[in-house]
Amino acid sequence: MIGSLNKIEPYLVYLLPPHHKFCNSTMLVPPHLLSLALSLKMEVPIVYTFSFIFLIQFSVFSGTEASSRNGFTVDLIPRDSPLSPSCNPSETRFDRLQKAFRRSVALAQNFRANGVWTNAVESSVIANRGSYLMNISLGTPPVKMLAIADTGSDLIWRQCQPCVDCYKQVEPIFDPRKSKTYKTLKCDGKACGYLGAQATCGANQTCGYSYSYGDGSHTYGDLAIDTLKVGTATVPKVIFGCGHDNAGSFDENSSGLVGLGGGPLSMISQLRPLIGGRFSYCLVPIGTDATVASKMNFGRRGIVSGAGVVKTSIAERDPKTFFYLTLEGMSVGSKKLAYKGFVKSPLEATDEGNIIIDSGTTLTLLPGDFYSTLESSVADAIGGNPVEDPTRNFGLCYSSIEGLTIPTITVHFSGGDVVLKPLNTFVQVQENLFCFSMIPAPDLAIYGNLAQMNFLVGYDLITRKVSFKPTDCTKH
Repeated sequence: MIGSLNKIEPYLVYLLPPHHKFCNSTMLVPPHLLSLALSLKMEVPIVYTFSFIFLIQFSVFSGTEASSRNGFTVDLIPRDSPLSPSCNPSETRFDRLQKAFRRSVALAQNFRANGVWTNAVESSVIANRGSYLMNISLGTPPVKMLAIADTGSDLIWRQCQPCVDCYKQVEPIFDPRKSKTYKTLKCDGKACGYLGAQATCGANQTCGYSYSYGDGSHTYGDLAIDTLKVGTATVPKVIFGCGHDNAGSFDENSSGLVGLGGGPLSMISQLRPLIGGRFSYCLVPIGTDATVASKMNFGRRGIVSGAGVVKTSIAERDPKTFFYLTLEGMSVGSKKLAYKGFVKSPLEATDEGNIIIDSGTTLTLLPGDFYSTLESSVADAIGGNPVEDPTRNFGLCYSSIEGLTIPTITVHFSGGDVVLKPLNTFVQVQENLFCFSMIPAPDLAIYGNLAQMNFLVGYDLITRKVSFKPTDCTKH
């Protein structure tokens, strides 16, 4: 149980280290939110991707008052924005876009590495490339934690002393022996059970965790509880992993990870009494001025309502970390195409929950046969003279879209239709190269973030609904 939160006045926490650098470029790629993966009855890997830097503004907070107050809003700042400590000012806007595209393509290609499914917790992307950071504290007295915010996983973890093997970090490594509120958890406890195959048990019956990522990065340690603090808001007895063996491609600017998925160990779930299971986000389009941030809202501020709202159900599938929708088909103009799923896939076209909604994946990934039919229909509707993408990441490209008529694409989810504009379906990937932002994938369908730009997308984990509302996110 989460203890009561102290009532505080509104405040802003700027989650940037004092040594951060600014980029002389425009923020182009919107942030991750609900990242992706899959673990069904078959042995399917869980995939982790990483998300946001947070500018957090709280306006509420007593545990007993949370349900009747307005919640809070977060500015989402991608790693490559001018405010990010990881920003590389030498990169062009197209360099950054190509990185995002490569991550989507890698995800599509690597989901069946060597043709074998595994039980291991793996990442199809490098563990700290494309990550975003948030600033919290753990312990009593509180020790700052600048951490990767990962919407595709659940566990909160940080590097801890004593280190068996820890990567270099800028901040001092947390010593749990100096925290008055730190306590390890036992193997027979409920929290340890939530780890599933990633749980280990020591000789003293202390619950441990073991997470590995696809690029060889890993974190191993003890499952524990301690006090979480953001600004002056304090939440006791938050479950987290105290990592004593952490190595790989993690960046020295971060000291751990905050899981923001839907599973029981995530910060979202542990703060459920505060936010009521509701949150939303609004992703600004590519090319938006860097001073205009995407937004993420929690609690009552996360409710999406009003004219134009389309709702679809979140399917009940495992793992609970991820959000599965049911895609029935797509229309190109007035031509409707029935959805065709993967051959021998764990997500068949007839199943509920045949596509994951994920704002951490830039492109939309679709089954090969369905994608081919969709691409042909789009090309027929546009006409013109397609050109080849030299990177071969995209199947349908044009040297210019000036003078071309881009068809409206309607996504038919169970219970509602989402109408996409050209900014959702075509993206400029290089000078004089504009490509269709959906690609084929061998095993996993994902509704990516380009398709979600300029929509207020809301999640209600109580009613199990996702809502879409066409919105100018630059003004939201």
